[in-house]
Amino acid sequence: MSIDKTSTPPGDNAVENTEAARGSDVAVDPRLLVREQGLAGYVSEFKRKMKAGDLGSLPVVVGLVIIWLIFWRLNSNFMTAGNLSDIAVAMVGTGMIAVGIVFVLLLGEIDLSVGSLSGVAGATFAVLNITHGMNEVLAFVLAILTGTVAGAIQGFFFAKIGVPAFAVTLAGLLFWNGFMLKILGSNGTINLNSDGLVAKLTSYYFSDVAAAYGLAIGVTVLYFLSAYFGNKRREAAGVPSKPLSETILRTVLLAVVSFAVAFVFNQNKGLPLAVLIFVAVLFLADFVLRRTAYGRKIFALGGSVEASRRAGINVAMVRISVFSIAGTFAAIGGLFIASKIASANQGAGGGDLLMNAIAAAVIGGTSLFGGRGRSWDALLGVLVIVSIQYGLALEGIASPVQYMITGGVLLATVVIDAVTRKTQKSAGRA
Repeated sequence: MSIDKTSTPPGDNAVENTEAARGSDVAVDPRLLVREQGLAGYVSEFKRKMKAGDLGSLPVVVGLVIIWLIFWRLNSNFMTAGNLSDIAVAMVGTGMIAVGIVFVLLLGEIDLSVGSLSGVAGATFAVLNITHGMNEVLAFVLAILTGTVAGAIQGFFFAKIGVPAFAVTLAGLLFWNGFMLKILGSNGTINLNSDGLVAKLTSYYFSDVAAAYGLAIGVTVLYFLSAYFGNKRREAAGVPSKPLSETILRTVLLAVVSFAVAFVFNQNKGLPLAVLIFVAVLFLADFVLRRTAYGRKIFALGGSVEASRRAGINVAMVRISVFSIAGTFAAIGGLFIASKIASANQGAGGGDLLMNAIAAAVIGGTSLFGGRGRSWDALLGVLVIVSIQYGLALEGIASPVQYMITGGVLLATVVIDAVTRKTQKSAGRA
């Protein structure tokens, strides 16, 4: 979400004033001409976005399709319903952490502690529920709150004391990892109840075919309603909006993808509970970022801290809350990861988890420079990463090569992000 610097003044209908503007010396926003010019208008709009470096998620989607096609050609098992369903479930833990990273990156900051916090959450739940016999629901809530409180503490040092976020969260990475090892004790591993609440996060499937198709319908309807009424609000405010035909076309494309995914799930075990929760979280995060005053404050801070302060935004509170959100999502992701391996152990939160979560947000399209990104970037990015991991695993390629390939993809994404930022500056949009 970004502030539209080229919109026409409110009070007049932007489309109706196009002809009048053409006859004067006033520059016309090229987006206003799309509806009138039909297909040619959309082609011109695409070229304009190419020059301005504003292609959104298109490069990521194209890249994901290419990755899937390559692995499908190498191994036909890659595109089977079982493998794709496994990819969907496996991505949720890292994806949840990546959603929190999106919030932090929108500020132009970084959080290096999310991997350790995810391990703390899993260990906290295991110790409270298995070792001390606490009620599952209460232990689950307290485990998530550990991430919330830890994130808020780190946000306080950053926002109030003025310690750089990199330094604070690097210290957090070490501290919370040590805290996790401490509470796990000498045993180091606590197995979870296979029939318990956390275990079912990744093991439960809605076998009724209506569940997957119902989710597809729900996602499609929610998208259409959001886009339709969003356009109505923009028209009422006199700013550029998408024509109804484009909204319908986008809805149809989303419906095709959604029902194809539902069909794949139903060819296996049904709709995974983990995917249902992840989609719900993405919709909620997207609503907060794009439809609330709080979300606009986050984007504003990512654009300019000083301008936000002068506009009356409580910079410190927004920063603290964002790091608290990142900690919360790290804890949720940690519980999903613990569910996947059915245990909490000393290796939780380590390895490449932190880098994968950050890479997922960046690869999905969230800018490292702040002020540009969406919660859905986490979904696209983590799909790319997990698809590469599963594809290489099917080919029997060792982990070192997987790391190198993932690192190469991340570097390419960061380079594209930097080039895009320069292009937008030259186009007067940054």
